[in-house]
Amino acid sequence: MRIAYLTGEYPRATDTFIQREVAALREHGIEVFTFSIRRTGDEHIVGAEQQAERERTTYVLPVQPVALLLAHLALLFGSPRRYLSALKLAWATHQPGIKGTFYQLFYFLEAGIVARQIQQQQIQHLHNHFPDSSGTVAMLAAELGGFSFSFTMHGPYIFFEPMRWRLDEKLKRALFICCISDFCRSQGMIYAPMEKWNRMHIVHCGVEPALFTPVTHQQSDKQSGKQSGKQSGKRLLYTGRLATVKGLPILLESLVLLKASHPDLLLTVVGDGADRPSLEQLAAQLGLSAQVKFVGYQSQAQVRQHMQETDVFVLPSFAEGVPVSLMEALAAGVPVVTTQIAGVGELVENGVSGYLVPPGNPQLLANRIDKLLNDPVLRTQFGAAGRLKVAEEFDIQQEAAWLCQIMTAALAGQVETIRPQPASQPASQSSNPPLAQLT
Repeated sequence: MRIAYLTGEYPRATDTFIQREVAALREHGIEVFTFSIRRTGDEHIVGAEQQAERERTTYVLPVQPVALLLAHLALLFGSPRRYLSALKLAWATHQPGIKGTFYQLFYFLEAGIVARQIQQQQIQHLHNHFPDSSGTVAMLAAELGGFSFSFTMHGPYIFFEPMRWRLDEKLKRALFICCISDFCRSQGMIYAPMEKWNRMHIVHCGVEPALFTPVTHQQSDKQSGKQSGKQSGKRLLYTGRLATVKGLPILLESLVLLKASHPDLLLTVVGDGADRPSLEQLAAQLGLSAQVKFVGYQSQAQVRQHMQETDVFVLPSFAEGVPVSLMEALAAGVPVVTTQIAGVGELVENGVSGYLVPPGNPQLLANRIDKLLNDPVLRTQFGAAGRLKVAEEFDIQQEAAWLCQIMTAALAGQVETIRPQPASQPASQSSNPPLAQLT
């Protein structure tokens, strides 16, 4: 099987889960050709994995005028009816206003380059991650080139402006849709025709649990009264994009509350983003310069090392899908404190592998962090439960095998079930039979 993967910008340091998915599909014998609208900036090339993927990825921009013209002429004369149908689709799904119309023109032109490349390389199918602008390019490219397309729907941002990005039309036309959680699927079902519901499958983003060595949780010197030099029980970690939507100001407020009882507390912040300067300034204003360490983007190996050196992972976001950073923490046996939003509860079980707190509540966030910092036995218990959950339901090799199964069936005109049951769950508990079995 030869398939193409398209995103707006690949490979990004913040989207390592796509790289893992591509690598796992290749290990399963599928030829995956990666396409990206924009070339990734050097700030995202933080490891050998990103460098290798950037070198083998085809970039649409910057556009070469001659190549653009030749691609669209080949598509027009190859199938005038299909080309006009794609033009009609582009017009029908454009965003309101002059600006929206111009953007749609650009997407159409980009789609022509993608479609022609896929035709020339005899690729069977196009899969897209994030169905916003790059999803529009994927839909138009499929119409221009006469091949099928699918996409992975993450959320939450696509659900903020679903009609701007014509999610309804993409759901209707896609061969199948991968939803990263049941919550995500439910939101997509609002805009999908009912006959498409059985083609909306749950495919988790995933990690490789075997790469993570479980953390050994133990008391700090202060807790145990010993003088061994151990640093346990006072280390927090955040990894991800540095943006206020991730709730980082709330985390910093919680550190002010924790500072009195944990004066040697240290939060390591891994990642970067436009809000980094303002977050660093806020940390200084709150008197937390000694408690917060900003280290920027890190390679996947470096992130795993940070996991090994922490006691509690914290992610106080206001909006998420199912964060891969939480999967990585749980895979390392690190308990998490995060917010009860979207599909997060499908990964983190409150009081079992971590704590779920209401977003925007620094007092409760501090309370749950404090509880874990003071109890190494609880951290060990939560960490073991979290690692088991990831191994059973968020292993990238298992998810890639499931995606292969969905894709193979769909290209053969068949429909797979919504999601196979976990090995630990009795088959009688299945709540997602195919739609055909319900009618």
